[in-house]
Formats: sequence, C-alpha cells, structure tokens
Amino acid sequence: MCTHANGTVSHGNSWFWIITPGSTAPEGSECVELDERKTAILKAVIKNYLETGEPVGSRTISKYTDLNLSPATIRNEMADLEEMGYIEQPHTSAGRIPSDKGYRFYVDNLMQERDREVQEMKEMLLEKEDKMDHLLKQVARVLATNTNYATMISAPTIQKNKLKFLQLSKVDAKQILAVIVVEGNVIKNQILDVTEELNDETMLKLNILLNTHLNGLSIDEINLSMIAALKKQAGIHSDIINEVIDAVADAIKADEELEIYTSGTNNIFKYPELADHDMASQIIHTFEEKQALNQLVTERLADEESTGIQVYIGNEAPIQNMKDCSIVTATYELGEGMKGTIGIIGPKRMDYDKVVDTLKTLQEQLDTLYSKKE
Repeated sequence: MCTHANGTVSHGNSWFWIITPGSTAPEGSECVELDERKTAILKAVIKNYLETGEPVGSRTISKYTDLNLSPATIRNEMADLEEMGYIEQPHTSAGRIPSDKGYRFYVDNLMQERDREVQEMKEMLLEKEDKMDHLLKQVARVLATNTNYATMISAPTIQKNKLKFLQLSKVDAKQILAVIVVEGNVIKNQILDVTEELNDETMLKLNILLNTHLNGLSIDEINLSMIAALKKQAGIHSDIINEVIDAVADAIKADEELEIYTSGTNNIFKYPELADHDMASQIIHTFEEKQALNQLVTERLADEESTGIQVYIGNEAPIQNMKDCSIVTATYELGEGMKGTIGIIGPKRMDYDKVVDTLKTLQEQLDTLYSKKE
C-alpha cells in the first residue's frame, strides 16, 4: 500500500481516498472516512473474530474496547462500517465478521503502526547508543583523573532478555521477515523461509498467536509444552513456529562482545610497586587486549546477588596479571535488565574509602544521567 502526498492510498490496482484535515476528495473518487472511533471499533471486531472465529456483536464490542460507548451507539457505527464494506453480516440476526476490505484496512494499518514503532525504536536506540558511548568514555576519563588509578567501565548489556513483541510480515511468496524487539528496545531482524505463500489473514493470526503467548517471556520461560500448544494452534503452519522460536532465541541470547572503555593506564607508573617494567607492561597489555577485563565483567554481571561494591586485594584478583593490584568494582543498573560494571585498578595501598565512596556516587549519578537522556 502507498500513501501519496495528495491523500490517496493505493494497493495493487485498487484506489480509495482518505479524508484528512484540510483535504478534499477528488471528483469521481470513492470517499471513505474512518474516524478514530470507527477505526477502533473495526479493529476490535477483527481482533475478536480472529481470536474466536465467531461473528461479533455490538454488546461484545462494548465490553471489548475502551471507548465507553453504549451497545446502541456501537450498533450504529457498525452499521456504517457495514455500509462502507468493511464488515459484513453472514446471516440475519448474527453479529458481524470482517470483509476482505476490512482485513486489508487492518493489515495496512497494523503494518504501518508496527513499522513506525520499529523505526522510532531504531532511531531512539541509535541516539541513545551515541550518547551512552560518549558518556561512558567521559566517565572513565573523569574517574581516572579523580582517583589517579586506572579505570574501566563496560557498556550496559541486557541481562535475561525478555521479548517485548514480534512482527511477521511478508517479503515475497517464499519468505517472511521476523522483526523481534526485546527488552532495552534491542531490535533483531531475521528472514524466514516458508514453503507456501501466506495470505493476510494467516499472517494476522500468526502475529496475534505469537504475541499473545510469547510477549514478556524470557527464552527460559518458553518451554516445550508451550511450543507444542503454539504449533497445535498454528495448524498447518506449525513449522513456522519452530523457526520463529529459534529466531527469538537468537535475538534474546546475549552473545555480543562486551564494549569496555578504559582510561588512566599510565597512572600505574605513579606507584613504584607497580612501575617495574615487566609488571607495568603486563597490566597495560591487559587493558589494551581487554579479554581478561571482559571475563571479569561477565562474571560480575552473572552474579545476580552481588550488585554492590566488590573489592579484590592482591591474590584475590580474578585477573592473573593484576595479583599485585587491588581491583574495586561496582555494578550499575539502568532499568529493563540493563547492567554494566565499573572498575578501578590501583596498588594494594589504594585509598579504599575514597574509591568506594566514588563508585557509590557514580552508581547513582549514572542512573540519574541516563534517565535524563530518555
């Protein structure tokens, strides 16, 4: 479907006119106006019908929507929608069911809403990542300057991701696109192959089925019995369920390499006990390669019960090249399961009071700064 600058909307060879404020329908065009109330009622009819398979009456819609309208008012609106061709009455005294035109309106609007939501999330995520990157680099520098020690801070990662929603849409006759959004508004796209072309009603039913049962769940909570139930409801399209579950699992698992920012490595040379050439070189190498730092951060984030300050002294240090150092770490949280680790590395005679107070203050400031950038 294409929306044109003059207000026309085309789909295939069919055209209709959407009335918007300040616009008028061209002479000879089909004038179709769906206000917010009619649109909400139409969506409610379609969603209820897709869920139950039964014709939908006005009394059902009066309970189903948040419009707070009487059944009589809804009957009048449904009569208008029927006259416009969006719903139809299968037989006398029955409720209404969606027409092909109604399905088309619902599909186009649903896809537009999802596309817009995904695009907004992508733009917000890119802006947030750019700001966060700058912020964390600045934090590492300021921390090193204020303490005179070496510092590190990891970018926030999502812990125990949960699915926010997913959207399936057709690419062509043999492929569908799965857009998967998990906590933290992380978006993953994956192309899935299908053996036959899926019509609009099937795509809608699959979207509703999957979102109804999977939204808000972590991959650990999506068990075999749930998958079996989904496949049973999907019927002949059960093979798609397996592919979607695999795609969700790929999106949820946190396998990306951690981003770690460091600063103040030259501060190591300020302390004679660490300034030995070989020892200092090993410590600096650890900061440059970051593999050991990555392992330290991973272990800290995996420890759900330890979100406070952790102090490693000498041989307690989890990094082999830092057995002559002390390492003080703290975990910061930014909501929606997003966590990162801050670390300060210095001699065993470091000013522990100052370091611990600094990290506690920084934990609070990071949360505040991040909230302001929402």
